[in-house]
Order: sequence, then structure tokens, then C-alpha cells
Amino acid sequence: MGRKILAVDDEKHIVRLVQINLQKEGYDVITASTGREALEKVAADKPELIIMDVMMPELDGFGALKILKEDPATASIPVIMLTAKAQDADVFQGWKSGADLYLTKPFNPQELITFVKRIFQGQTSDGEGDVYQVNESDTYNIDDIDESLMPPQK
Repeated sequence: MGRKILAVDDEKHIVRLVQINLQKEGYDVITASTGREALEKVAADKPELIIMDVMMPELDGFGALKILKEDPATASIPVIMLTAKAQDADVFQGWKSGADLYLTKPFNPQELITFVKRIFQGQTSDGEGDVYQVNESDTYNIDDIDESLMPPQK
């Protein structure tokens, strides 16, 4: 089993897109649809990385991120914010809240996979170290998602 990643988004098709592409790369992906559910999954499943949307019901991504970063037990879990909130103020709030990376929608699955690999290799975005190549034919885009590709939900 690969490294465990929590994908959090209230849009099911986005969660599926993230889940399928990361599972294809060998990662174990668990999912949540709200910030509150994400906190519960973090406590129960101990993911090594979180990919989280901002705009969600119950508790938004910024609120969940703040709680995660204030708790010593979860503060070191890397978080990629994956959101449509692309204004400078939103990106700044993400960085200020403790996001490790901020990726805006629509997004390229190849870019997300590269970021995930970079985080797991302990690399920074300064270009040092190995460069990961992800072939477009090795990823699925939103138009390619079919329910038959989906493993049963955990």
C-alpha cells in the first residue's frame, strides 16, 4: 500500500479526479467532503498529506487548515490547497494559514502529481533536486472520469 493522502472537496467529481490520478500513481487515497469530516479523517486515518478545497460546507478549508496547524499532533502534515479561489487575497490567506502549496482550479492532474511527489521527497519549489516527469497519457482529466474507474469508497 502506498503513502496515505486525504483528498477533501465537496465536489464529488473533483475528489474522484484527484483520487483516481493519485491511486494510479500508487497512493492510498481517502476522501472527505467537508472541513469537519476532514478533521475526523485526519484523527482516524493519519494521512501523510492533505489536498483540500477552500469553499466547503460546515467548515471551510481555511478553517480546517488553521485547526490542523494549531494542533501539534497534525501541524507537520503537509497541506495542498486545491481551490477555485484564485484572488491574491485568497492565496495570501492560504499561505498565512499554513498551506504548503496553493493550486488553483481548473488544475492539471500532472501538476498535482508532481507537487505530491515533490512534497514526499522533501523538496521545495526552488527547482533543486530531481525533476519528476509525469506523462499526460498517465493521468486522467475530468472528461475521462467514468464511474467504472472508481474503486469502492472507503
